[in-house]
Amino acid sequence: MLEQLLPALKQTFGYDTWRDGQAEIISATLSQRDCFVLLPTGGGKSLCYQLPALHLPQVTVVVSPLMSLMKDQVDALIANGIAAAFINSSQSREDILEVFAQLRRGELKLLYVAPERLLQPSFLARLSEVGVSLFAIDEAHCVSQWGHDFRPDYMALAQLKQHFPQVPMMALTATADPGTQQDIVQQLGLQGPLIYRGSFDRPNIRYTVQEKFRPLEQLLAYLKQQENNSGIIYCSSRRKVDELAAQLQERGFKVAAYHAGHDAINREQVQDAFKRDDINIIVATVAFGMGVNKPNIRFVVHFELPRTIEAYYQETGRAGRDGVAAEALLLFDPADIVRMKRWLEAEENPERAEVARQRFQSMASFAEAQTCRRLVLLNYFGEARQQPCGNCDICLNPPTQFDATETAQKALSCVYRVKQNFGLHHVIEVLRGSQNQKIQEYGHDKLSTWGLGKALSHDYWLSIFRQLIHFGLLQQDITQHSVLRLLPAARPILRGEQPLMLAVPRLQTPQKSSAKPSQQQYDRALFARLRSLRKALSERDDVPPFVVFSDATLIDMCQKLPTDNAAMLAVSGVGYTKLSRYGKEFIQEIGDYLANSVTSLLE
Repeated sequence: MLEQLLPALKQTFGYDTWRDGQAEIISATLSQRDCFVLLPTGGGKSLCYQLPALHLPQVTVVVSPLMSLMKDQVDALIANGIAAAFINSSQSREDILEVFAQLRRGELKLLYVAPERLLQPSFLARLSEVGVSLFAIDEAHCVSQWGHDFRPDYMALAQLKQHFPQVPMMALTATADPGTQQDIVQQLGLQGPLIYRGSFDRPNIRYTVQEKFRPLEQLLAYLKQQENNSGIIYCSSRRKVDELAAQLQERGFKVAAYHAGHDAINREQVQDAFKRDDINIIVATVAFGMGVNKPNIRFVVHFELPRTIEAYYQETGRAGRDGVAAEALLLFDPADIVRMKRWLEAEENPERAEVARQRFQSMASFAEAQTCRRLVLLNYFGEARQQPCGNCDICLNPPTQFDATETAQKALSCVYRVKQNFGLHHVIEVLRGSQNQKIQEYGHDKLSTWGLGKALSHDYWLSIFRQLIHFGLLQQDITQHSVLRLLPAARPILRGEQPLMLAVPRLQTPQKSSAKPSQQQYDRALFARLRSLRKALSERDDVPPFVVFSDATLIDMCQKLPTDNAAMLAVSGVGYTKLSRYGKEFIQEIGDYLANSVTSLLE
């Protein structure tokens, strides 16, 4: 049966081969078996139910949590010549009745719907009349109370097995630890399911954690390296989102803010402008979440520490869904840990509070790690790896250690001299010999430690103090305005009885490294021209640019340089429908570029 599907894989979706797991999952689905599918974002989950849907006799119902996500997926399916529709509250009554009419006539292969509407008795009755071949539960981690984005409406989906006992169900997610995986299978009542757990690894994403000193300056330096690429910047509060978006707009970036405090119309306009490449950057809270169906996001920045590794993994996973090189930058201030622990104390359910604390501690450990970032992520999700990835900040620029005994003694002595009654920045100002009013009022300019560290910058000392806190030599007392306190482990360092090695502070924004050569060997000038053509065609057809072709497809064109239909069909992501719709224009653009290149060489 799978051999019969290969032509459709190429003709409809434009791919020559299966990705990992797809053949096994599709085969089980066509045998009417339940499936649990864990694949990373960009790993080809959607194809696992979209391709079988073309060959199943009745409609495939896809449960999706967000209206914007439904629309994007339906637009992409229609662009590939597949009969698909959605039903949600954004539609008029007439639009919904027309979709129901298409269902009755057997014209639809896929129908996208939210769980709340799906479980309405009248909706279930209509589905019973027309018949269903498959239920696909997307973002299935929403089912589990242990999932990072639990939604009560998803739990009720277990009712589907009562109403449609013979219809197979496929649960799909990119983000679930072992406990959440088991809970999904149990909550949905999957019966003897095929369980496919793909790798969590996203090798095209480069993970970088940068210590936060002057966050706006660090962010601006990073964005200047991005060359107008699409990206998301996550902040923890609405106030910070609006403030940062305004600061970036003032500096000429094409950026917009997105959070739940904005009205629905504004949020929809911002998301639409981002999908259509009219703006490059979204500054958002996590409200800008699962509805992001834009494969050419090249970077994700976390301006503050996320609450869980699951959230961090899913949010960074929105970068590089097309498989092209992408980056994830986390700006980390250890003080975020203290603030987050305070927030966690508000959780009233003791069991959930304990789980939340454990998950946050894992996130904090990731940020503070001195080992390969990818290894920390993969081992957290139960994917045992020992080999460093070679594509994170730790692998590309390993921390340099130095004998910091004398430096630490200066820092610790200064905390002692100010009687352990002052915070981090005041102690640093004393060390650096500041003459500010507060230091003079307290007579701290008379201390023996005043000016001992003037040769080093404020940011350098900030990194040193953070490491001393991390190593358990100092503590910030949150009950007393975060004043610094000496801990017992500091005593042997102060007495010179024990040496101390610390990491050399990294104070500069790391320069943009070239990504893996296999992902970057293509003509950038031609790519820019093809991207401009894609934008023009998307505006003509009133669809987002990625619905025309993904960045990965444009890169493959730049590498293969197709100048006729047969060569264009050999490009990954080009099927017969896309060829007939867009092939002529792209072949013409490539031909003109090659001709101009030859002319330039001859002149």
